[in-house]
Amino acid sequence: MTALSLALVLLSAVAHASWNLLLKRAGDPEVFAWCMLAVSTALLAPLGIALLLFNSVGFPGLWFSLATMVLHVFYFIMLGRGYAQGDLSLVYPVARGIGPMLVPVLAVIFLHETIEPLAIVGIAAIIGGIYTISWWGNFHQVLRSPLLFLKSAGMRYAILTGLVIATYSVIDKEGVGHIQPLLYMYLLNFGTTIMLAPYILMHKGTVAVSKEWRSNAFPIVMAGLLAFAAYGLVLTAFSLSRVSYVAPAREVGIVIGVLMGVYLLKEPFGGGRLLGSSFIVGGLVMIALSD
Repeated sequence: MTALSLALVLLSAVAHASWNLLLKRAGDPEVFAWCMLAVSTALLAPLGIALLLFNSVGFPGLWFSLATMVLHVFYFIMLGRGYAQGDLSLVYPVARGIGPMLVPVLAVIFLHETIEPLAIVGIAAIIGGIYTISWWGNFHQVLRSPLLFLKSAGMRYAILTGLVIATYSVIDKEGVGHIQPLLYMYLLNFGTTIMLAPYILMHKGTVAVSKEWRSNAFPIVMAGLLAFAAYGLVLTAFSLSRVSYVAPAREVGIVIGVLMGVYLLKEPFGGGRLLGSSFIVGGLVMIALSD
């Protein structure tokens, strides 16, 4: 991974953890998520139009764009439900952790990429760190009943979110090869806003949307801009480096998210989360040095 790719990934991680913190603090995370998509789509419309004027969009790029829009609808629904029923410092690591565990496998199978041995060790360290953060103190219970953690609704939604992340990461790697990354991101934002609207209006209603906006207008605007910046940066990194390196490396944001949960939301903290964070940082370094 090049120095530029690494810098983009780190900036993306900070922005990503920050908007997830704002989402966790929302009154209704699902409504908040849709509002932030709608606001960022509106605010960034001039950029989207300018990008569309100076960049061509055609097939198969539009098919990748459409596929990721559909997946992001499920992503925001699952993530919103996870935060409604679980801690940021637990849901965030698990949701972000399932992706890196699957992305390298999917990238090798579908994109014919190769993974250097040091990167494999780094990916394993990141994954180990994620599970250390998530299940420290419960290992004996997990060994006795491996599916015990699925009793938690927040954990179930976090795992489903991670599966969606793994899928759209591989699709997006191909998509940015056909559409300029920031334009791809804007189309993703625009399309997801439109596709998610019927679900929000039918299941939440306009009253819930109005209430969330009145309570959290500024956080919604900030979260929308941060989310766009976070994924725009990582899409650019995808265009410069291998998806099997970029996707796991961006998970350094897990450390940031855990610390935000502990210090800003006053969630539980222990040696396991500190140890897990160290594994993740070490894995990031190994991935960076492997290319």
